[in-house]
This record gives sequence, structure tokens and C-alpha cells, in this order.
Amino acid sequence: GCVLLWLLPSVLRAQSNGEARPRPTPCQQSPTKVSCKGVGLRKFPKELGQGVKYLELSNNFIQNLSGSHMPGFGQLEYLDLCLNQLEAVSATTLAQLPQLRALLLGSNHLDRNYLTNGRAFRLLRNIEVLDLSANNLESHMAGWYISNLTRLRMLDLSGNKMTRLPAGIFRSTPQLRELDLSNNYIIEIEEGAFEALGELEVVNLALNSLHCISGFSLMQLRVLNLSHNALELFVSEEGAEPYLLQVLDLSHNRLLYFPELPKAHYLTHLNLSNNLIASLLPGSHHPGEFVLRYEEMARFNRTLHTTAGLTHVTDLDLSNNRLQLFPFTFFHSLGSLHSLSLAMNCLQDVAGDPLSVRSLDLHSNAIRVLPRWFFDSLPQLETIDLGSNSLQPCESQGSDRGGNSGGGSRVPAPGGTCTPFYNVPRLKHLSLCKNNITRLHPYAFNQTSLLSLDLSGNKDLFVPKEALGGLEFSLQKLS
Repeated sequence: GCVLLWLLPSVLRAQSNGEARPRPTPCQQSPTKVSCKGVGLRKFPKELGQGVKYLELSNNFIQNLSGSHMPGFGQLEYLDLCLNQLEAVSATTLAQLPQLRALLLGSNHLDRNYLTNGRAFRLLRNIEVLDLSANNLESHMAGWYISNLTRLRMLDLSGNKMTRLPAGIFRSTPQLRELDLSNNYIIEIEEGAFEALGELEVVNLALNSLHCISGFSLMQLRVLNLSHNALELFVSEEGAEPYLLQVLDLSHNRLLYFPELPKAHYLTHLNLSNNLIASLLPGSHHPGEFVLRYEEMARFNRTLHTTAGLTHVTDLDLSNNRLQLFPFTFFHSLGSLHSLSLAMNCLQDVAGDPLSVRSLDLHSNAIRVLPRWFFDSLPQLETIDLGSNSLQPCESQGSDRGGNSGGGSRVPAPGGTCTPFYNVPRLKHLSLCKNNITRLHPYAFNQTSLLSLDLSGNKDLFVPKEALGGLEFSLQKLS
């Protein structure tokens, strides 16, 4: 007992000293930035240190953005309130943020009190970046929020409940350059919806319910994402002025034809994967395969001019369509094409002229044999994926083990049942995985300086001693 009484003054002094110390703040601070991400805040802070320009309050429980007098907020340029429970924004608060350039309000409840909140937004005279994603906003609500933001450059309206883009919705945002409307329910874009946006460069309309793009007229656009819609038709507007479009994503739609883009001279990346395109040859489709669903389709003159304007395309993805023939002729005018994917189609045959591609993806088709001239028609080819087909490599022919055997000839492979992979000097990467190959013949890849070879997934494959003869000094990876 005496010992405990003797220790008591020391314990009391320690507690007293602990209480005197200030509690450590859960926020991270620097001279210009304060970050209070996920610290359990329920109220907007009332004071900000001198010189702070960036304030991060995401992932908290803040419901109201309000405050009568907030010292230090006049210098704030960046405010992140994403992932809160925000439903009310007061004009009094926004009036004290004259320097604000970026306001991130994604994943809140701004569909509530939208009329009052929208009026408060009119005080954001210098705002350039605005995130209103995932706020359950309908089209008229979104239009009201941006009705007076004349300096806006970037706008995120993704993940809302918008069903249409009415004419004039962006009338008050003429300087907009990037617009994200993905993951909504948009089924209609009224004529004139984008008319005021002369500086628009990037538009994301993925994951909506659009069925038709007719008279596409955004000449200045650089990037357009229309993937994951229900598009059956994409028609650019006729005119003398060329499009500046560089990247176009039309994947995961219901397109029946290769889109006609006669004025898209600057296009470099075109994604048409996961559509219903069954043929690329003019006049080769059958009436039963294609249904003319719109009057615009009747005007189509399906000739080889379809690709005539696409001289700068370097990357073309046609995977997961319904193509049965690989028509080199169709791609012949694509003089800059380096990467081509025709994977997961129904390809059984090839027909062709020389093509300049460096990378070719043909995996998951029904190809049983490739003629010798196939590789002769691809003189720049460095990478090819032929996985999940039914190809059998030939044995290198000739006494010099393929040194000059058949290269340049246009005769079928011996017997017409195997594919010659020898004497393809520029080819560096080859995948023959899952082709049901049971045996490799001697010198099957002779005079082909492969760096990587994938033979995985060929059950019970027998590889004799000389099968990889000729690859001793080049092969770096074997699967």
C-alpha cells in the first residue's frame, strides 16, 4: 500500500502532462495543401490556414457545405468533396471561394435541393473543372447546375440518370474541352446539343443506350468514346472540312458495317471490336444477314472508298465480330496500319495483297492453314498471335533446312494441311498456343529469328531434338 501511495503523484503528473499536449490532427498538412481524406468528418471546416490552396475532404460524412464566415478560404483553388453525403450547398459558402478553379463533388446526393444548389453554383465564376458524377442527376438537373459556368473546361457527369441531351444544354459552357457522360441512360442527343462547344476535344459517351449517330458534326473533336451502347449506325456528316478526330472507340455495339469515315484523315486508333460486322467486302453481304434499319443506310455506296480517308490509322481492332474472310484488299489503303486485331472472329480463309502491319492478332478463329504467301504479304510483320486455332507447322523444306525454301513462292504449304513458319526473317514473336499441335517437325522455325515462341496449351505435344533448330541464337522466351 505504501508503494502505491508513493507512485500516485508520478502517475498524476504524467496524466497532467498528457492532457496539456494538443491532440494530433488526423489531417495531413503542408504549406499549400490540407488532406483530410476518410477521417470521419461530419462538418465542413470553418477555418483554413494561411496559404492553403488545395483542400481534400473526400470519403467523409459531410452533408452540408455551409458557413457564414470562413477565414482563409478566399485563396482556395482546389476542393475535393467526393464520396460524402453532400446534399446542400449554400451561396454564402461559395461566395467566399472566388479563386476556386476545381470542385470535385462526385458520389454525393446533389439530386436533392438541386434548384437551390444550382442557384448557388452561379457564384462559381472562375470554375474550370467540375465533377458531378454519381449524384443521381437527371438531364434537367445537370443542365441547371452548369447553366452559368462560362469558364468551365472539364465536366464529369458520368454515372448519373441522364436520359437525353436537349438542345442548348451546354449553351453556357462554350469553353468546355473535356466532357464525360459515360454510364448514364442516354437514348437521345437532340440536334444542337453540342453546337455551342467549339473547343470540345474529348467526349466520353460510353455505357449509354444510343442506337444511332447520324450526321456526326463535331469536326474539332480529338477523342470520342461510344463503346458499350446499342449503335447500329454511325454516319459522319458530309462536307469539305476534315475531322480532327484521332481516337474513335465504337466497340461493344451492334454495328453491321464498317463505319464510313471519309473525312477522318487524322484518325490513328479505331476500335470496332465486339460488334456484328460479318464482312468487309463491298457487295458481299446477303440480305438475310443485314437489315436496313434506317433510311440513311439506303444511301450507302459500299465501295472500297470506305477506308480511303483512313490513311493515318495505326491501330485497328476488329476482334470479336463475325468475319469469315481476311480481306487484305480492304486494308490495303491503310498505309500506316501497324497493329491489327481480328481475334475471336470466324476466320477460315485469307485473300490478299501486301499489308504493312507489324502486329497481327488472329487468335480464337477457325483457321486450319495459312498459305506460304500469307507471310510474304506481311513483309513488316513482327508479332502474330495465332492461338486457339487449328494450325499445324510444316517441316522446313530443302537441303539447306529452309535457308531459301519457298520464301517468295505463292504455292500452298506441302499437302495444304500445314502452315510454313520457316523463312519469315522479320517475325519476332509467335503464339501457337492451344492449336492441338501434337508434334513439331524438325527445323519448323528455321530462318525465322524468333525472340519468343508460345506453344503452351498443346496437350501431349512431342518436340523432337531438331524441332527448334535454327532458333539457338535468337530465342529468348519459350512457353
